[in-house]
Amino acid sequence: MTHTVSPAGGPDAAHLDGLPHVDLFDLRSRLDAAERTRLETIETHLEEHVRRQTIEPWNREEFAPELLPGLGALGLGEVFTDGSSLLFQGLAHAALARCDLSISALIGIHNELNVGTIEHLGSEAQRERWLPRMKRLESLGAFCLTEPEHGSDIAGGLETSATLEDDGWVIRGTKRWIGAGTLADVALVWARDTADDEIRCFLVPTDTPGYRATKIGNKIGLRIMQNADIVFDDVRVPQDALLPGAQSFGAANDLLRASRAWVGWQAVGAQQGLLEILRRYTLSRHQFGRPLAKLQLIQQALSHIAGNLAASIGMMSEVTRLQEEGRLEMMHAAMAKATTTRLGRESAAMGRDAMGGNGIVSDFEMAKMMNDLEAIYTYEGTYGINSLIVGRGLTGLSAFV
Repeated sequence: MTHTVSPAGGPDAAHLDGLPHVDLFDLRSRLDAAERTRLETIETHLEEHVRRQTIEPWNREEFAPELLPGLGALGLGEVFTDGSSLLFQGLAHAALARCDLSISALIGIHNELNVGTIEHLGSEAQRERWLPRMKRLESLGAFCLTEPEHGSDIAGGLETSATLEDDGWVIRGTKRWIGAGTLADVALVWARDTADDEIRCFLVPTDTPGYRATKIGNKIGLRIMQNADIVFDDVRVPQDALLPGAQSFGAANDLLRASRAWVGWQAVGAQQGLLEILRRYTLSRHQFGRPLAKLQLIQQALSHIAGNLAASIGMMSEVTRLQEEGRLEMMHAAMAKATTTRLGRESAAMGRDAMGGNGIVSDFEMAKMMNDLEAIYTYEGTYGINSLIVGRGLTGLSAFV
């Protein structure tokens, strides 16, 4: 007799007792008691109120605003600035990615690039105006750097301009692939100062005349994240819209280095999710009179996925150590981002194959995770560009020019 498993099915908690947690090296044991408890609370909430609840919004390519209050109540809108350890922050981002990479991307970019930029580069008045609501996830930001014609070469090719006139700054240009661009209350706009050619950052309320955001549709991955094309058509903001700490592109480089490291934790979480999905599925589904998990080919796939996950966990543990010591370089961050997303992509393909036909249906989650991994393999610097950053670090020679 052939048994099937429903999309929401799987072994109950008792059936999984004694099996390894997907935190394969037990990194959580290095947290203090308060952070371990907080992480467990976050994981429980995500499992009960986020994981399955993201499937239909993902299918429809729609945002899920009803999820934000619960995430805000857990402090996930300010994890980057609340004094928590870097390891806790990484594990919290992994927990988000384990349930849904779109929500993970939204929360990660919100912390690393939006809240983090205002917190570290903004004025006291800018922090007081924007951060309280943003930290509660009552307001979102949009980090506006990438442009239609400039992604990997944005440092040298950025075309959006900012011109200082008597009554303030005038911003002109276009941006592309901007996360939450249609939802945000404030845009953090990187533009080239026409007076000295330096790249600076400006806070632009999205209700400012001339700001127009259009959703990018028909994506195969990160479908809940609302990426946008944005036009700045003579957008006028006061002089104090300039972030005082963002006087050159060097400020963005520091943020992007940390952001690449964060994507590595996303890849860890996604691989934890893959292992979790496949293990539950193969323990529940029976073929040839026995659980799929008893078949050699399935155990080989599970073992391979676990190995990729273990390698990624080990790498991100060392990245966190370097961050704590203040020694993380762009080469390290690029290597971590490129390697962990490559391994995640490979594992997703294996997991999809192991689940047969059900592996291509989003209800069973593997296909959803596989498509989302395609997106994080490319964003925050493509695999190829990050590889060249590593190559430059190893040789001292740049292949970019």
